[in-house]
Parts: sequence; structure tokens; C-alpha cells
Amino acid sequence: MTNLERVCQFLEEAQTYYLATVEGDQPRVRPFGTALIFEGKLYIQTGKRKAVSKQLAVNPKAEICAFHNGIWLRVAGELVNDDRREPKAAMLDKMPSLKAMYNADDDNTQVLYFKDATATFASFTAAPEVLTL
Repeated sequence: MTNLERVCQFLEEAQTYYLATVEGDQPRVRPFGTALIFEGKLYIQTGKRKAVSKQLAVNPKAEICAFHNGIWLRVAGELVNDDRREPKAAMLDKMPSLKAMYNADDDNTQVLYFKDATATFASFTAAPEVLTL
């Protein structure tokens, strides 16, 4: 299993992770649940009309954090917008519940992938393990 597959599997098992962005000098954190490996990159999904999209447009540096079975995962890097239809469709096929709000051809659906990212697995019982994605 690759580092990327391991990270995505953990996010899927945790079901919910928290995405942190910055708005001015104020951190912003909110729950997410989308994770997809597409063309060898870790993607997440949101809506272009949401504040999170606007925050990432100004400062693409972001971090996600998930907790599952006594282990937490942090993924830090830069989120890059990918406006192509193919990754949008792949995300919506993987997460069909999103199709009630989004579609690959609308002007709102946004997918972003992590660039120059590191993933850190940690717990209270083991030393942190840092992986490059």
C-alpha cells in the first residue's frame, strides 16, 4: 500500500476529518468527509460559493486532521484547484450522496488536490510517523 493509499484509507475509515484554513488572521475549521485518489493525488471536494473556497483562493495552505481508533492523522500542504470535469465526476461517483447538491458540470462544484503535502500519523502510545505524499 502506498503512502497515498494509506492516508486515503484512514480518512475513509474515520469518515469525518476537519479542514483548517485561514481567513485574515483567524483560523477556520470545519468538518469534511470527501477523499479521493485521482491521477496519483489526494483530492477533496467543496462548493465554490462556500467561504472555505474563498479562503483557499487567498491562501491555499491548509491542513486536515482526522481521528480513528486512537490514532490521528494530519495532512498539511497546499490545496490546488482542479477545474476539469474528470476529477469532479470521479469524486461524485465515489460520493453519490453529493449528487443531490453538486454535479460535475455546474459552476459550483470544486475539487482540490494536495500539493507538497506531508501526512503525520500520531498517537499517545507511539512516535509520530511522517510520510510524504
